[in-house]
Amino acid sequence: VQLQASGGGLAQVGGSLRLSCVASGRIMSGFHMAWFRQAPGKGREFLAACSLSGNFTVHATLVKGRFTISRDSAKNTAYLQMNSLKPDDTGIYYCAGSDSIWSTRDNAYDYWGQGTLVTVSS
Repeated sequence: VQLQASGGGLAQVGGSLRLSCVASGRIMSGFHMAWFRQAPGKGREFLAACSLSGNFTVHATLVKGRFTISRDSAKNTAYLQMNSLKPDDTGIYYCAGSDSIWSTRDNAYDYWGQGTLVTVSS
């Protein structure tokens, strides 16, 4: 499975961005996708996860109410809608995939996209 993330860029404080992650290859029926973020000098932190089919979604407390994960199963794509952006949201955003589970731990995921940079400036 390959993951291709896109949609990063420069945003103003209070602005919005939408990230996309397209999965390709042999995708299992229980495939889950997630978004992680790595700020400068820090480790990767879990943001949100969803099932590629079905209705499951989960969000980390730190982004709940501002970020929303969604999916388009027909396009094998997961999205991360980010609103009310803050300077602390700056970092490289990674999408991750798992054949069967979701987790807040990055080492639980089998596949990773290349990362897309988000910069929030005032």
